[in-house]
Amino acid sequence: MSDVRVLLVDDEELVRFGLRTVLESTGGFEIVGEAGNGADGVRAARELRPDVVLVDIRMPVMDGLAATRQILALPEPPQVAVLTTFHVDEYVYAALAAGAAGFLLKDTPPREIAAAVRAVADGTATLSPAVTAALIDSYVDRRAAPRRAGALRRVEGLSDREREVLQLLGSGESNAELARRLYVSEATVKTYVSRLLTKLELANRTQAAILAHEAGLLED
Repeated sequence: MSDVRVLLVDDEELVRFGLRTVLESTGGFEIVGEAGNGADGVRAARELRPDVVLVDIRMPVMDGLAATRQILALPEPPQVAVLTTFHVDEYVYAALAAGAAGFLLKDTPPREIAAAVRAVADGTATLSPAVTAALIDSYVDRRAAPRRAGALRRVEGLSDREREVLQLLGSGESNAELARRLYVSEATVKTYVSRLLTKLELANRTQAAILAHEAGLLED
């Protein structure tokens, strides 16, 4: 398995140093570059073509939300995870809705950081059910009414199985939990999820979770 190529974008040098130290000491990661603001981060992502970009939300010159949008608009974009000191806030929600695969708290225990970044790289990153609930309660529900009609149109062509998978993604379930609930293998789950994301033109599981809630699927 080749090393995961990671770009660190944060205006705090100490944070970048800490992440670099944790990932390099774990093994299986290559820090291909660092940037201290969003604009430099976008340029570095374009030039270095990392697998994963860790982007701080609040930075000078260009904030992490704008940087995330520009990075994800690149041809063959990397996976993006936002760095934050808050579990969920307006900026984190906006970044997730824009296509970020997840977020990483700056006080995450070192042993969990590598696993989280690896999951982002693999496209299997999930928000925990507790965090998903907080995200939905705080932000998605406020926006659900005006967005409900559009979300319903997007999911109306789903098969019963696809709708079931989307509901489970909306609950923040892992592939292992999806496999248990659907009585299939994890490999089959990966196929289901991949096809669903392609059909709905979604970047990742997090966007699928947001869509599931906006469409009211978890109220069924």
